[in-house]
Amino acid sequence: MMSKKDEKEEGTGRRHGGRYIYEELRRQILTLQLKHGEQLDEISLATAFGLSRSPVRDAMARLVSEGLVTILPNRTAIVTPFAIEEFPDYITALDLVQRAVTRLAAIHRSDEDIRDIEAANEAYMEMVYKGDFSAMTERNKEFHLAIAKAAGNNYLATYYDKLLSEGQRIQHLQFDFMTRQDAPSKLGRDHDDLIAAIKAGEAENADRMAHEHTLLFQSRFLTFMQRNLLKDMKLND
Repeated sequence: MMSKKDEKEEGTGRRHGGRYIYEELRRQILTLQLKHGEQLDEISLATAFGLSRSPVRDAMARLVSEGLVTILPNRTAIVTPFAIEEFPDYITALDLVQRAVTRLAAIHRSDEDIRDIEAANEAYMEMVYKGDFSAMTERNKEFHLAIAKAAGNNYLATYYDKLLSEGQRIQHLQFDFMTRQDAPSKLGRDHDDLIAAIKAGEAENADRMAHEHTLLFQSRFLTFMQRNLLKDMKLND
């Protein structure tokens, strides 16, 4: 029979192990090392990480809650597929939530919120100049979540977090293309108008800038898809 101390240590190890597995699987999913639709076997993962199945289940449950992993009716776990035909629906959802969050941030932001937003943008720009794609997506998400925090609406922030995570997978498809097309200074200007509108407390302008930001994301992705789908096609004579 385990002592209370042993039980406590086992529980702590499980939580820490589960967090490590979660962070590593999340990183592999967002950077596309784990492909859309790829099966995630609980036993194989436990063996690979050198841990029991309990922390694996904890990590998987968290990934399911974020929409990055899907449990099929037969209980098989897979990396949630991203269907190109669903992109318009994704953009619609992102646009609505992003506009609402940014508008509210312009109304409710504090001086501390502004400092956090600007600091998050500086961290993002540092990764842009380094060309660190994985860190770029993380810092970009943190920038937008800093805006969500300033908005002061936890319901919107929770849904926004999920949308931004899905957006990270999309960004990893196109970041190399983006950085070849746009200089780092140009990529950085994507956030400047958002920050200026929030700082000025201009709700209508913040809403408009957020909408334009979504449209820019959409345009880059569609251009990327068009060029990559057509680059290997031969024209008929």
